[in-house]
Amino acid sequence: MDKKRKKKTFEVGANETIEQCLQRMKDEGYAPIRRVEEPIFHEVERNGERIIEPCGRKVIFEGIRNE
Repeated sequence: MDKKRKKKTFEVGANETIEQCLQRMKDEGYAPIRRVEEPIFHEVERNGERIIEPCGRKVIFEGIRNE
């Protein structure tokens, strides 16, 4: 009988490096299986025109429980 492996997501914090996030995953007993990067946008008004610009990114790791 196969045990179902639990998945959990870990987001890289504002004052955290990717390496620190991966270490946090390891400390909690998870191994990374997927990395997702999502852009973060904000509105800027230039010359009376609203423009949407990228201003950063959000990095999220999906991990599975180590056995």
